[in-house]
Amino acid sequence: MYLVSVYLQDLAYGGPEEGGWYYTVGELARTVRLFRSEDKAYEYSRRLNDKLNSRTFGPNLDRPDMSSVLSEGLYFAEVHEDHAPKYFPEKRPRYE
Repeated sequence: MYLVSVYLQDLAYGGPEEGGWYYTVGELARTVRLFRSEDKAYEYSRRLNDKLNSRTFGPNLDRPDMSSVLSEGLYFAEVHEDHAPKYFPEKRPRYE
């Protein structure tokens, strides 16, 4: 099974290396739909992201971009196989 879930995503500060770096973090808002086909799940996810990021309607309409200091995150749909994690990444990435 493939799950299409909506996450509130934002940027987290990774560290000072190379002038500072950031990584994307996400918190599960809700699982929207289940699919047996991976292709159909990704197709649905793309359409849902178009709606979430619509310039005329959608939950991201008045939210500042994630690169803004005023950002409280943006909603994005993602596809996961078998289960949708509550948060990602599971471990803080390291600069390599």
